[in-house]
Amino acid sequence: MNAILNFIRDDEGASAVEYGLLAALIAAVIVGSVAALGPKLKKAFDDVTAALP
Repeated sequence: MNAILNFIRDDEGASAVEYGLLAALIAAVIVGSVAALGPKLKKAFDDVTAALP
């Protein structure tokens, strides 16, 4: 019975899951930013390239 209570109270794995969720959220934000800004950056580089002799 005591081992079961210790298992329930143990929260070491929770921090690993939280770090995993945080990393996934950061990755999703990066992917979303690149997807949103990608065409604008491409156009900017194309404009610069066209302006060069």
